[in-house]
Amino acid sequence: MAILHIRKRDGRIVPFHQDKIAGAISKAFTATCKPGHEEAARRLADEVVSILEVEGDGCPDVEHIQDLVERVLMDNGHTQTARAYILYRSERSRAREMNVRLMSLYEQITCFDGPDSGIRRETVCADGDTAMGSVLRLGSEGAKQFYDLYVLNPDHARAHREGDVHIHDLDYLILTTSCCQMEIRKLFRGGFSTGHGTLREPNDISSCAALACIAIQSIQSDQHGGQSIADFDYGMADGVRKTFVTAYRQNLSRALMLLAGQEDPECRLQEIMESIRVKTGLCPGLENCQPYLDTELPLLSPRFGEEAEVRKAQQFAHYRAAKETDRAAYQAMEALIHNLSTMRARPGGQPPFSAVNYGMDTSPEGRMVIRNMLLATEAGLGGGETALFPIQIFRVKEGVNYNAGDPNYDLFQLAVRCTAKRPFPNFSFLDAPFHLGHYKPGRPETEAAYAGCRTRVLENAHDPDRQISGGRGNLFSATINLPRLAIRARGEAAAFFGALEDKLDLCIAQLLERLEIQSERKARNYPFLMGQGVWMDSDRLGADDEVREALRHGTLSVGFVGLAETLEALVGEHHGQSARAQALGLEIVGRMRTRLDGESRKRSLNFTLLAAPAHDLSGRFARLDRALYGVIGQVTDRDCYTNSFHIPACFPISAHEKIRIEAPYHALTNGGHITYVEVECPSAALPDAIEGILREMKQAGVGCGAVSVPADRDPVCGFCGTIDGRCPGCGRTEADGVPFVRGTTPVRE
Repeated sequence: MAILHIRKRDGRIVPFHQDKIAGAISKAFTATCKPGHEEAARRLADEVVSILEVEGDGCPDVEHIQDLVERVLMDNGHTQTARAYILYRSERSRAREMNVRLMSLYEQITCFDGPDSGIRRETVCADGDTAMGSVLRLGSEGAKQFYDLYVLNPDHARAHREGDVHIHDLDYLILTTSCCQMEIRKLFRGGFSTGHGTLREPNDISSCAALACIAIQSIQSDQHGGQSIADFDYGMADGVRKTFVTAYRQNLSRALMLLAGQEDPECRLQEIMESIRVKTGLCPGLENCQPYLDTELPLLSPRFGEEAEVRKAQQFAHYRAAKETDRAAYQAMEALIHNLSTMRARPGGQPPFSAVNYGMDTSPEGRMVIRNMLLATEAGLGGGETALFPIQIFRVKEGVNYNAGDPNYDLFQLAVRCTAKRPFPNFSFLDAPFHLGHYKPGRPETEAAYAGCRTRVLENAHDPDRQISGGRGNLFSATINLPRLAIRARGEAAAFFGALEDKLDLCIAQLLERLEIQSERKARNYPFLMGQGVWMDSDRLGADDEVREALRHGTLSVGFVGLAETLEALVGEHHGQSARAQALGLEIVGRMRTRLDGESRKRSLNFTLLAAPAHDLSGRFARLDRALYGVIGQVTDRDCYTNSFHIPACFPISAHEKIRIEAPYHALTNGGHITYVEVECPSAALPDAIEGILREMKQAGVGCGAVSVPADRDPVCGFCGTIDGRCPGCGRTEADGVPFVRGTTPVRE
């Protein structure tokens, strides 16, 4: 029976073409370095058709035809070519499956409401119900499928797909890097361009705050991760300084106009102030201003009045300028918080994932910035809500703000008061040995900084002379599913550590492959990050230069989740339960760090071990492992694995013990870390309790820590925070008939 039609995999009936069989066989010959076998391919195709005609099915399935091709090749002694054909079929089948999966994902994104579609909620801050949020997900899922099929090493793709490891931000695999800790003072110097216009160097605190938001937004267009300002208080202090000088000049001008009855003398005052600055270096300042005032006085009197009267005018101007500058600083910090919390600057309507580090500037201007940042954070947004961005990290340091008598101790206490009401600030401890070894007084760039996801960049194996926080960031990350390795090891430590080495090999290879791909990109591909000199050494690059050498200053991070579940699978208890489990936990994490340090030395690259929070990923790993191995008590029986080295949240443990157990892991995880402690006590006692916990963290060697305080919630208006009788959000009381929900812990991870 002649074959006229065939049945495709999707059930469609299409015309049969024998030349397609011959073409596929010819490609298999070519793949095995046997070109020129067209005639043999046609002969073999004839044999396939003859078998089909004998079978008598007038409309055979395409799968059956391909099975016959394999058999005919083998029967005719073309074993190698048959293998090539089988591989070709496998790749085509994989491509079809991925296309089906992609279409299914697209259907979820576009055809279901947000709450019904988990895929639309993958990015926490993206609104999957909006058009832009849906377009973001469509592009993201399409990119992932493309990279999986055509770019990734098949071993790496399989490990990611099956959940052995997780390649972070796969949709940006070949496009850009993750995050940057920018040095805002350098960026402000001389102004900068966003590509749509040039912005002059800011001359007051409000401009500094506005330009900081613009800078974060601009870098967010070049990178997919979080953006951190490493020197926030130092950078904003320059704006306060300039604001005060302007306010002093304007108030002095008003006072002298009243005294002398002359026209506005501000232009003349500007000339006098500039001449004093050039000759003596003195300028009006918030504190220690007397030398300037004494120098200025004889240049004002008797032209603008008697000496005593002019001195009163100076005192008035200084007093008013200080008050106006303080008010301007508060408004600037309030505006920055409101902007970064509410602006839709990323695809899908997401706010920039921003963070600021502060607490160390002891100048009066820097102190004013810190104080007003904390006060604005404590006040919350317009409806009293907690501002989620920027994530704030208050640096703690002996001799600066840790003890009574330190110049910024009052600001540390204010930070404690603020965190008793809001989730921020978090706290970094610069006296931790792994921070202190890099710290140099008077050099803010040597102060450790953290990004919003608590990644940390400080050491620099590529350039040991520049072990600084600013102008660098994390390039890429890959995370290992530790509990799976433990489940497979069945309690055998040797098997576990062998598998761990294999996964470290895979992650390192994947990170190196990704680095090589992106090293070939040009500076013009990062118009703000590289074009404006934000990234270290990028100011040496021309637009068409490769970014290879500049990227080597960044970090390549290997992360891990589920240490607690790993220990449960290996020894039947986690590190919060026994010293034996703690010792094994430290050995596991220590081996990972040792291996990565060795790679750093060997390659002069910054491989780091990351223990930053990864809640969504912990859930993904747990779901995959539960599907593979079933429900295993204390391992796969919860919705998600425990983040990094944390003690499980459901395990009862004191704050003291939690800190003691988790602290040693901070020294091992040089790519980033955080320890959370939850505290419950009467509101009046909260500040003392929080300060006590922070002191324990500092003494234990914690690098970055945070204290969670159970918050109240108004179910009517949604306000979350402290509610003392009357809701700050809408003003109602429980007398309205709807009670407040007491003690809801703010989300921090």
